[in-house]
Amino acid sequence: MSGIDVGEELGARAAQARALALLRIRSRALAVAILPAAFAVVLFAADAQGHLAGPAWDAVRWTVLGVAVVVLLVTVLVAVSVARARPAMSPTVPVPEEGAPDLYRLVRDLADRLDVPAPSAIALTPDCDSWLEDRTHRALRKGPGAALRKGPGASAEAADTAPVLVIGSPFLWWMRVAELRAVLAPVVAGTGPSAHPDIAAARRFVRGLDATIADAAAPGRGPVRGAPLAFAGWVARLLLRACRGDAAEMERCVAAAASMRAQTVDYGLRIAAQEQVGLAYAGWDRLLTRVALPAWRMGRWPSRLDAGVVSALTELSRRDRLADGFALRLGERPACDLLEEPGVADEAASLLAARLFHGGPAESGPGWAPVDWQQYPDEVVDRKWRSEAARLHRVLDTLGVPRASAADPAVPTLARVMEHLSGPGGPGGPGEALAAGIGAAVAREEAEAPVHGGGQGHGSAGSGPADDPLDLWGPGPLPLFPLQPPRTGTELLADHVAAMVCCAAVDTAGAAPGLDWLDGPALLVGGERRADLAAPVLSLVEDGDPDPLLSWLAEVGVRSDKPVRLV
Repeated sequence: MSGIDVGEELGARAAQARALALLRIRSRALAVAILPAAFAVVLFAADAQGHLAGPAWDAVRWTVLGVAVVVLLVTVLVAVSVARARPAMSPTVPVPEEGAPDLYRLVRDLADRLDVPAPSAIALTPDCDSWLEDRTHRALRKGPGAALRKGPGASAEAADTAPVLVIGSPFLWWMRVAELRAVLAPVVAGTGPSAHPDIAAARRFVRGLDATIADAAAPGRGPVRGAPLAFAGWVARLLLRACRGDAAEMERCVAAAASMRAQTVDYGLRIAAQEQVGLAYAGWDRLLTRVALPAWRMGRWPSRLDAGVVSALTELSRRDRLADGFALRLGERPACDLLEEPGVADEAASLLAARLFHGGPAESGPGWAPVDWQQYPDEVVDRKWRSEAARLHRVLDTLGVPRASAADPAVPTLARVMEHLSGPGGPGGPGEALAAGIGAAVAREEAEAPVHGGGQGHGSAGSGPADDPLDLWGPGPLPLFPLQPPRTGTELLADHVAAMVCCAAVDTAGAAPGLDWLDGPALLVGGERRADLAAPVLSLVEDGDPDPLLSWLAEVGVRSDKPVRLV
């Protein structure tokens, strides 16, 4: 037996030992629950045999019986609550086999080489991660999915009990086929330990406790229904606290055993592929926070986020010499070619990302329209600048700041903003008042925005409309995973002043809105991006010093006294 086999065997045995420890906790809890009933049986059996007679023992017998009945009823209540509690399922885009036969074939072959059960289905997540997810709970088995059976003799029951393979959608677009295979090897290898009955039972027990706690904490329960659920949640919390250490150690041992088994498949390539995982994560994070978030705030959702990852990482490779050579891989077959309709899958994952990270609606509408990358500068960047410039001037109006143009007092100009921020009193006076006004205006507009709830989700990859993947998360607020904390008033003021400067540059100096794949909205002057605007704007906003910005305007050829078109 090789060292790899020995390490895998030790990891599997350690995981099984921890699973048995978890099941013993469940057994002890059950034993405690039936202990009063056992005492009652002993007492009544003694009475039937003529022992422990007398009024005192009769009182004890009936008291113990009453306690046993109450405890058993409470135990049944808790057990039913745990059994019926719906575990949270990761929001994903289901990928049926007819929509990605090559991807299913790759995973099936990978499972065969690893000698483990194949996942029951494949789904995409708009994040840079991959994992196996147990969806055997009856409330989770209604969604679409296709079985990845190991062969013609595999049973449908075995396929249905296997976990679902969730793949990060950015991996499919950035990684090559061989790299994806190497990255998925240790994940798919985890189906082996998942098939062990003790590990599966322990996981169901822990997930049931976790779901019961979440169910008990859900708002909107009346006192009649809320009190029993709260008690069940309290018991589940005690049990989960006792299970925490063994559960974490079990999962660690399962991961270690899967990693050891996967070393027999593409181990050398996996080391290089892990570098691509880190690079994909960096590009995805920049794309969401710098590019997608401004669009979402404008009521637009980029419909090709995963394709944008390729552009962002290619740009990173061009700028960063540490990433030099990564773009050369793009000549190889991308993993998204394993999908029959990659554009449909990208669109579905992009809409789900907007829901998870921003709280957008489940489908397009009048105020929530898709936008492609060619339209992004006009549909997002220009509209963002002009809407922020319009908000800036509305707040100036409420503060009673006069218009700067003597010829036409009604037109908005950049000079008005600069004169106000650099006027008497310094930045601590007009700057803070303006920042507070803008912050209040943004908060008011966000509060007046419609609350996006559930409803029909977007279609899955090649499968048409599907149920909303966020339904299983309950009525909790969206977004589930906000990208950025709330912005301060000073940050908002700087953004609005920069937007006003960009509008003036477009209207008076022939500049144009553009898209930078790593930094988002960009100002193009003569076809080249100007990335030096932030420092002059901060000098004006924070210090009340207009000279750096005046020099910048003169260099670009912007007329601060000319009117600017607003939304």
